[in-house]
Amino acid sequence: MTDTLTNKLAGMLQQIYPALDVQWLADGLLGAMGLAEDTQGPPAHQNNWDESDVLLITYGDSVQRPGEKPLRTLKQFLDDCLADTISGVHVLPFFPYSSDDGFSVMDYRAVNESLGDWEDIRAIASDYKLMADLVINHMSARSRWFENFRRREHPGKDYFFEADPTRDLSEVVRPRTSPLLVPVQTEDGERYVWCTFSEDQVDLNFANPQVLVEFVQIMRFYLEQGVRIFRLDAVAFLWKEPGTSCIHLQQTHEIIKVLRLLVEHHTPEAILITETNVPNRENLTYFGNANEAHVIYNFSLPPLLINTLVSGNCRHLKTWLMSMPPAQMGTTYLNFIASHDGIGLRPTDGLLTDDEKQALIHCLETFGGKVSYRRLAAGGNQPYEINIALWDALKGTEESGPDQWQLQRFLCAHAIMLALEGLPAFYIHSLLGTGNDYARVEHTGRLRSINRSQWDLETLERELDNPMSRHNQVFHQLKRLIAIRRKQPAFHPNATQFTLHLGLKIFGFWRQSMRRDQSIFCIHNITDEVQQVALADINLIGTDHWRDLISGLEIDDLSGSLTLKPYQAVWLANR
Repeated sequence: MTDTLTNKLAGMLQQIYPALDVQWLADGLLGAMGLAEDTQGPPAHQNNWDESDVLLITYGDSVQRPGEKPLRTLKQFLDDCLADTISGVHVLPFFPYSSDDGFSVMDYRAVNESLGDWEDIRAIASDYKLMADLVINHMSARSRWFENFRRREHPGKDYFFEADPTRDLSEVVRPRTSPLLVPVQTEDGERYVWCTFSEDQVDLNFANPQVLVEFVQIMRFYLEQGVRIFRLDAVAFLWKEPGTSCIHLQQTHEIIKVLRLLVEHHTPEAILITETNVPNRENLTYFGNANEAHVIYNFSLPPLLINTLVSGNCRHLKTWLMSMPPAQMGTTYLNFIASHDGIGLRPTDGLLTDDEKQALIHCLETFGGKVSYRRLAAGGNQPYEINIALWDALKGTEESGPDQWQLQRFLCAHAIMLALEGLPAFYIHSLLGTGNDYARVEHTGRLRSINRSQWDLETLERELDNPMSRHNQVFHQLKRLIAIRRKQPAFHPNATQFTLHLGLKIFGFWRQSMRRDQSIFCIHNITDEVQQVALADINLIGTDHWRDLISGLEIDDLSGSLTLKPYQAVWLANR
């Protein structure tokens, strides 16, 4: 059999649908993506990124101006304030929705009228690499597809996953405490639909291949609107088999391979990112053999980095970093510390002890954080995430509580993130130094709203122009760090990385450019006390000239030591 695009696709589909004659499905998927059998894909292991790439994560209405559609306001804010800082922007779900701030999509092919229209989306995509959510696991109970499910009409009649409520579903891994099965009245009687997240978010049935065809058509449409990065939301739960955990099943991995194959043949520079908020070992599987996700979220980084900075001990962060395999060329990590969701605790499984998790939870609760829970298979609930703005999460330490080092601690966290192997992504409210929004929590009744503030653009501009404002200090100091990072070949997302051993109070690692013409030693004091680091312990090459890229400090005597103020970050580079 020749290794044509159709045959490659058919081989993957056979793993998903072994009882089907998949040749017709392969042809249908190629047609859905507008591909010919001889369409050429990109070279293997092609990196669609470099050290200049930095992403912003934002809702379409995080920045607003009276009388203007928020997507237009966002575009102006990007152009005026961030055009020299970011290369791409993740606009969180901008579709009509019924709940969950956009993640309960009613129509995948429409833009929420309150935000703007497709012209506004294309305008953003024309100047920035646009990342959009493909909310692929579930759909709104108020969508047309689900209304057709109730009426027993097409399309939608068999698009949603059903299960027998008498079956033993105790093995199913849950991210929520809500009921898994929800009874629904239809034209031919009561049916029980599967709802991983909420009763308004009904899981789709990918055992029906027509659902896969629908989503391939949707992805092609997004590509035509300028989307270049797809965030596969909650994709780990995609395939269901009662009697199993219904997470990370092999069919899910094969579907991701199919989507990647089709997308990169349509647009070679397109990127798939899997959103899998799970323990680290499970998360890593979504790289496949460099044939699934181009990029995976580094979900363990936020809780481990915050734990490091509030405890003053980097042991777990260092252990985790040493265990992370270098990503193959053509794949990389997405590094972030905060997002629209909370700080996930599942990614710390096997990394923090239960006592350490409880200490972290207690600390962040004293800083105003709220805890969300998930249902365990054996019964009972377990903390799932901590809902808190990153600015407030880093306002002090476990031992002493709030202190005067909040800004320095906050900047240190981002200096670490910026220097690590992978693509850095900034949540807009971290970039702006936005704090806990208790009023929004009260207004929505949802804990995650604590970190989903909405800024009036005029008010924001005043704050950013005021040198005495913390928002000004955070914004401009982070922009400066980003500007430095974007010029360093050693900070390429796939550049070499090694962990340094400098004790528990200093977190350090070494990066080397792929041409081996630049080295950067990234040294961070993760405590609230002055620390000394012997330069001999860093192992700088004596024949090179070394300078801290952040402070400009020149290193002349390698037999001396480096004095680090509380939470100071140093990037020692040889060019």
